[in-house]
Amino acid sequence: MQKGSIGQKARFGTASAILAALLAFGCASVAHVAYAEEAKPNITPAPTISVSEEPLATLARPEYAISLYGDLKYGPGFTHFDYVNPDAPKGGTLLDSSTGSFDTLNPFILKGDPAAGLGLMYDTLLVQSLDEPFSEYGLVAQKVEVPEDRSYATFFINPKARFQDDTPITADDVIFSFNTLVEKGNPTYRQYYASVDHLEKLDDLTVKFVFKPGDNLELPLILGDIPILPEHYWKDRDFTKTTFDIPVGSGPYKIKNFEPGRHITYERVKNYWAKDVPSAKGMYNFDTIRYDYYRDLDVERQAFFAGEYYYRSEHSSREWATGYDKPAVRNGNIKKELIPNHQPRGMQGFVLNARRPLFADHRVRRALQYAMDFQWLNRAMFYGAYQRTDSYFVNSELASSGLPQGEELEVLNKFRDQLPADLFTKPYSLPNYDAENGRRMALRESMTLLNEAGWELRDQKLVNKKTGEPFRFSLMLRQPGFDKIALMMQARLRQLGIEMDFRLIDTGQWINRLQSYDFDMTSFWWQQSLSPGNEQRFYWSSAAADQPGNRNFAGIKDPVVDQIIDLVISAESRESLVQRTRALDRVLLWGDYTIPQWYQASDRMAYWDIFGRPSVVPTKGNSIMTWWIDPEKSKNLGKGGY
Repeated sequence: MQKGSIGQKARFGTASAILAALLAFGCASVAHVAYAEEAKPNITPAPTISVSEEPLATLARPEYAISLYGDLKYGPGFTHFDYVNPDAPKGGTLLDSSTGSFDTLNPFILKGDPAAGLGLMYDTLLVQSLDEPFSEYGLVAQKVEVPEDRSYATFFINPKARFQDDTPITADDVIFSFNTLVEKGNPTYRQYYASVDHLEKLDDLTVKFVFKPGDNLELPLILGDIPILPEHYWKDRDFTKTTFDIPVGSGPYKIKNFEPGRHITYERVKNYWAKDVPSAKGMYNFDTIRYDYYRDLDVERQAFFAGEYYYRSEHSSREWATGYDKPAVRNGNIKKELIPNHQPRGMQGFVLNARRPLFADHRVRRALQYAMDFQWLNRAMFYGAYQRTDSYFVNSELASSGLPQGEELEVLNKFRDQLPADLFTKPYSLPNYDAENGRRMALRESMTLLNEAGWELRDQKLVNKKTGEPFRFSLMLRQPGFDKIALMMQARLRQLGIEMDFRLIDTGQWINRLQSYDFDMTSFWWQQSLSPGNEQRFYWSSAAADQPGNRNFAGIKDPVVDQIIDLVISAESRESLVQRTRALDRVLLWGDYTIPQWYQASDRMAYWDIFGRPSVVPTKGNSIMTWWIDPEKSKNLGKGGY
């Protein structure tokens, strides 16, 4: 979606205008320019250009970076990002953890549960900056050429780029990677890259992606995120199957050893080709990274205090408040802090599967908002740590609030007859049980909605008025701590005559059922970026609702949502993107596809005091890959490999 990364270039529609532009740029010669004979020695006639009647392509030139709207932070001579230490020492061992298990080393397909850290094995064409909304800088591709009309993107591969077996990365590998991911990879790739018409190999180090007509402005940046796979490794292997064969990558780490489902260890590629490329400088400072797997969250937490791994992001407010009173914390060997995060926190909530007839009626979904007594939970269980999630883009300027106005209102007015009338006159709100008579009013509203939807109370059981079938559903969970929250919801819904049971299942089974949409209700967190775009299609679009492997878990099929997503993707300015995203947010909220949960605007981070880290925390939040092992601290605590 990045328009200005190429610079603000004029569009020329006539031969004379093109000529004027060429002369202004001081071009000494131009292909297809013919010079007329001079009639007189002192007269130099103007050059002419042979053109067809077809619209001329916009002038473009290769650039070192690209951004969605032209606001690049780093100039062409930049040497490293501000949020890294370019002189960070390389060395030491990072011990990390993961939950559950793994059964494949192929993270690009729908099958299997891939091992943690596999993304460290693969470089991409470009690298996203963590302190800009959506900008990318060269990596495998040292330059990118995009015209103003975004009709194509040409990537120029760095001649130094190598796979981990020292094989050069070529245009054939880029083309193979794209085609393989689209044809054999997770279905989200097919949808993500749907606007690419075809690829052209211009030479061994140059690939041109030609786009279908449309306004998919972020497509050049999306293509910059393509992981580069080695054709010579995969050409005789079945990409569609899970595997424990150690693959060849292009990134800063390769697999050293592993035990299926228990642990996996990566080692830094000492001769990593991109170690001095500005977008990678100061990153990937650990010699070794090991992930140990834990099936029990409490065991995993205690393993951290025992020094079995070195840092953790704590997701339990109760544990953060009460569980860190340990000797290592008290004496300072373990540091505990809140690190600011200015990323949108996205939507974390209980997902209602609208594919189920029980949840197909919006009035039923709205009535079930009664199940969440957030105010009580925050006091009794969360130690007051959270705020209620009230937006799909909460904690950012992208979140809707109040009543729609400006461009947001203009967008919504186009669909006024297809949207709830209240959307234009009332701010979206969730039940507040702390308000005067709050619980009673919420209960009354919920029962009214259920009656309107065809349900009634009989002998304290909610049943269908026509069939007598009871209102009963199941909540599918994978996090042990959520059973206490489920008990609270169960009690609230019982007051409506609704029977909700819940079941805790293992991560692998949860993933399989989630991907096949085989659930009534579950908990999920849709994470968002500062620059939403194409990914919104496989979160909320009608096309994604019936295709397994996407993230439209709610089964949303709303033509208004589909059209607003297209408007978000085609936004031509940052302000327009913000306003259109707010419109999308508001329509999703009024659909009541989730029972929103809670969020915190900071990351809870605990770590053994063996690290050094940059003084700058980027807008998009902390990344452990910018940290390093401090040799002296490591020796003092006997951890970290020194």
